[in-house]
Amino acid sequence: MNRGISAPYLTAINGIKEYNAVRSERDGKKPSAFVLTLGCQQNEADSEKITGMALSMGYTLSDSPEGTDLIVVNTCAIREHAEQRALSLIGQYKHLKAVNPDIIIAVCGCMTARSERADLLKNSYPYVDIVFGTASLQRLPEFIYDRINGSKRIFAEDDDYSVAEGLPIKRESSFKAWVSVMYGCNNFCSYCIVPYVRGRERSRAPEDIIGEVRDIVGEGYKDITLLGQNVNSYGSETGGKFDFPGLLESLAKIDGDFTLRFMTSHPKDVSDRLISVMAENERVAKHFHLPLQSGSDKVLREMNRKYDSQKYLGTVEKLRAAMPDIAITSDIIVGFPGESEEDFEMTLEIVKKAEFDMIYPFIYSPREGTPAARREDMIPDAVKSERFDRLILLQNELSKKKNEAWLGRTVKVLVDGMSKKGNGLYTGRTDGGKLVHINSEKVKIGEFTEIKITGADTYALYSDEK
Repeated sequence: MNRGISAPYLTAINGIKEYNAVRSERDGKKPSAFVLTLGCQQNEADSEKITGMALSMGYTLSDSPEGTDLIVVNTCAIREHAEQRALSLIGQYKHLKAVNPDIIIAVCGCMTARSERADLLKNSYPYVDIVFGTASLQRLPEFIYDRINGSKRIFAEDDDYSVAEGLPIKRESSFKAWVSVMYGCNNFCSYCIVPYVRGRERSRAPEDIIGEVRDIVGEGYKDITLLGQNVNSYGSETGGKFDFPGLLESLAKIDGDFTLRFMTSHPKDVSDRLISVMAENERVAKHFHLPLQSGSDKVLREMNRKYDSQKYLGTVEKLRAAMPDIAITSDIIVGFPGESEEDFEMTLEIVKKAEFDMIYPFIYSPREGTPAARREDMIPDAVKSERFDRLILLQNELSKKKNEAWLGRTVKVLVDGMSKKGNGLYTGRTDGGKLVHINSEKVKIGEFTEIKITGADTYALYSDEK
């Protein structure tokens, strides 16, 4: 169910705005807010809404927690390390509360949706004022309003998983935009915590998504990424009356000079129609992120992935048949519990056959609360590391070969910044998402340009045309 902004939300926004105006008059400076984002693109999109709400409440934005009046930490729970990092950073804010008892510290995101972490924040971090989960994002102004009016510390449980529309958004970029099309996940892969912290799948109404994309294209955004834990499932809870291929096709009809991307897709749900829509529409990027996770059918079953290696390779073949230049990237987990050497060799074999442009490999680490974490056949760290290194070595060879195939070609790229390599180089992304280092004085950040590829290595393409 989708719903608009509530009356309590508006009351809170206006109340805090008045409160901050009084403080600004009294102190001679506007109250400021600092938003720290940890985790995936969905968290980044959520933080853009948090930032938008902070501005609506009369806060200015700060790039440092020091001296601010509101801190919001948007956390990740995908791995134990991510949670430990979040807790460490939150721990550093204790001294800020000692200096300024009026500062409000809020913690949200996937980590806080885990009851044990919420309890830890409640009992061991007494300077944290507000803790809320992923489904309560739109209630942040209410929580802040209650706190500044003397309420006790707030620990909200996610009890309303409807989709809130109309929240203000302050985007990080002026030419790249995240647009969430759905939230939650129904897949319950045995290693993954996401369904437990983001709830069941909920899709936004197509008219709301189309309206948002039309607006941001009108504002000049060039690169738009549609987000969902499994975008292929978009609309499934409504019986598929308006599915993801239909949404993508509708968005591609919007007038403007822009590229549409999407992530992430589940291999079991990639339809022939989705592939056709991608191939037939120039505005849809020819890039597909298709997580493999393992090349062993036994491991895939134990991961509860609901496809096998042959189905996966069949999808890769269909994508390449429809779009010969498509870039295909993937996620792979190394060292899943019970993974034998033979299982891992099967993964290497699929990587060779699929010829990915790039992979994002991860060494398996148990996530408390998931079925896989309860298994007793964990792989030794030394074995996982050795397999990880072999996988990287293989993929580096494949990536370099794939990139070298672009030498001499002229491609359209979106220039998105200055290269970390220095020397005045710009960076850009091709339609397939490949990184390009550009040595030219004629390009402009935030604009598309045509360049010739003059160099290639494992990780990037190069254009050296003055």
